[in-house]
Amino acid sequence: MILERLSIVNYKNIKEATLCFSPKINCLIGQNGAGKTNVLDAIYFLSFCHSAQTTLDSQVIAHDAPFFMLEGSYDEDTCHDGTGMGKAAVDGAQLKVSCGMKRGTKKVFKRDGKAYKRLAEHIGLIPLVLVSPVDTLLIEGGSEERRRLMDMVIAQLERPYMESLIRYNKALSQRNALLKQEDGEPDGEVMDILEEQMAMEGEFIYERRRLFVDKLVPLFQSFYQRISGGQEQVSLSYRSHCQRGPLLDVIRRDRMKDLAVGYSLHGVHRDDLDMLLDGHPMRREGSQGQQKTFVVSLKMAQFCFLQRAVGSLGRKPLLLLDDIFDKLDAQRVEQIVSLVSGQEFGQIFITDTNREHLDQILAASSHHYKLFLVHDGEVTEKTDFLLKEENHV
Repeated sequence: MILERLSIVNYKNIKEATLCFSPKINCLIGQNGAGKTNVLDAIYFLSFCHSAQTTLDSQVIAHDAPFFMLEGSYDEDTCHDGTGMGKAAVDGAQLKVSCGMKRGTKKVFKRDGKAYKRLAEHIGLIPLVLVSPVDTLLIEGGSEERRRLMDMVIAQLERPYMESLIRYNKALSQRNALLKQEDGEPDGEVMDILEEQMAMEGEFIYERRRLFVDKLVPLFQSFYQRISGGQEQVSLSYRSHCQRGPLLDVIRRDRMKDLAVGYSLHGVHRDDLDMLLDGHPMRREGSQGQQKTFVVSLKMAQFCFLQRAVGSLGRKPLLLLDDIFDKLDAQRVEQIVSLVSGQEFGQIFITDTNREHLDQILAASSHHYKLFLVHDGEVTEKTDFLLKEENHV
């Protein structure tokens, strides 16, 4: 999958931009707050139907603007139907995805000019991995951040997974509402039905997450060893209430405790990933550089997992790298530069405030590239000729 052209209107601080990208490496350089991340966020939005930075769509509309509009034109070799199987398409097939929203209304998401009835139908069509500074929340934040990592990958490959997750969360919400009611005991039959649905969907979700983590861990450890130069040992393990026995039994066992606290204490909504450095919690023991190496390695492994899953479809996920070199020493930066300059990756978008990092990547790569300068929401392309000329000064 290649993003050939992106049009942006009134998206955050970008009033208007039309960008034509390289099929390989695209670098955006500018100062903090210039709008580099907003370009990546627009690309992310067209894959996941929402911003990576906010859950409120109205917050992406530029100040004093009545609407926003995004449109991406993609070149694809094959189509993906969201079931994990896929179907063949004509080589070089074109795909156009757009999204628009006026203030006070719902967004309209379209594929080739036809609006989606359900946005869930779009997830997985354009596989994508974003690596950004907020990924440190995977270590420092709550368990919901780590569950989201698992869900974002699996949902891109299996539509049934997302549908199961939606049903589980709906049953969970309804059960919690019953637990919180103050006018007497909740209806036992209704509670039984909701718990049965939570258990059925939860065990399906657990199994998919378990299989994902089993495949992800060796990839993650390999990337960490390469970037760190083998200086530390890291581990990643999945923890779930499903590991205690049949989930229905686990949920019902502590129903009285749930009634006392007013919410569900057990289920896959409490799943977590344990992250260790040399046998100790990464959150407590890891330096800023080690934590950054951990999350970058985790996201690289996520990309590799997705790529292998969709490889039979002849496509590679898009890789978005937002300011990933901060807090890393020269050796680790060099290893990441070597990684992203290799053949394993497809189309890449990289932002940085430091021109030196981007020049390193371009010098190490034989691939076609483009460089964009971003200043105060304006994005302009810098020619390859000028960049090469400056590299030889």
